[in-house]
Amino acid sequence: MPPGPAKSAASAELQDWIFSQYRVLNALGEELSVKEIFTLRGLVPPGGTGDCAAPKLLNHAFRLGLRPLSMGEFWYGASPEGEVREQGRFYPSCTGKCGPLLSWMMRGLEVDPNPLDYGFDSPAEPRVAFADDDIIAVDKPGGMLSVPGRTAAKSLLEWLRERYGSSVESCHRLDMDTSGWMVFARNLASKVELERQFASRETDKYYRARLVGGPWKRALKGTVALPLASDYYDRPRQTVDPEGGKKAITEYEVLEILPDGEVEILFHPLTGRTHQLRVHSAHVGGLGHPVKGDRLYGAAEQDGRLWLRACRLVFSHPRTGVKIDLHD
Repeated sequence: MPPGPAKSAASAELQDWIFSQYRVLNALGEELSVKEIFTLRGLVPPGGTGDCAAPKLLNHAFRLGLRPLSMGEFWYGASPEGEVREQGRFYPSCTGKCGPLLSWMMRGLEVDPNPLDYGFDSPAEPRVAFADDDIIAVDKPGGMLSVPGRTAAKSLLEWLRERYGSSVESCHRLDMDTSGWMVFARNLASKVELERQFASRETDKYYRARLVGGPWKRALKGTVALPLASDYYDRPRQTVDPEGGKKAITEYEVLEILPDGEVEILFHPLTGRTHQLRVHSAHVGGLGHPVKGDRLYGAAEQDGRLWLRACRLVFSHPRTGVKIDLHD
């Protein structure tokens, strides 16, 4: 069949048929097709769903009447060019393919909560450095959402609205696990102006981090430029994509290499992509050293802490134009 719409339609029809015939069991003894499992969530299974080792082994175990005690998948071999993978490290299933499938298959099993679904309990409270009629400058603790998200945990925006009123608006974000300086607007005009400054890169942001140990093979000062794109099948992870990714540039300076090999480093991102510093740190084409405690691109710490902090934020006051420098 020549390439074109007819071939694409035939391919989609064949894949739909395959997923309707691919049947799996769960721990309750229920049986559904892959297509039916995804339909329960209003989803269409992506190509390759069910091809990974975990669902195949789990389905085989259920058909033999076995009850799994534990299960995990680890990476073997070199890291792919686009992803962050380290040999011998365990990785969770992807959220787009195996996530919905394994969630249904594990019904009836007692499993621990997914550690990626919640943050760590930070003992710290947000600290407001100053507030006027236009802005609020605040130090966000690690483990707190910047704005409401998919968890029920209270975000910093909600915390501020309880204290300063419903007119408080966000202008930028930090990852939930990242601590540090943020600015919020108290009126629409301030929000528009601050968002303009962030979009046009008129602001300056610096981050301090600790990277995991190992021989340091990069220059002590330099630049990482790896274009980033969202991992469609494993959100919120990001991938390095030279063809379709967005430009992402980070300047760095090593501050200290500690006796145990861990690295204190200062980052100055020139762009603001999602997880930019975390991927640029961990990827083999970047620094090759994950941020300590990075549960997405490295390994989580026992206390859940991510060793990444927005230690400095420089911007202009949206009404007066006075330069404001928030720093540790």
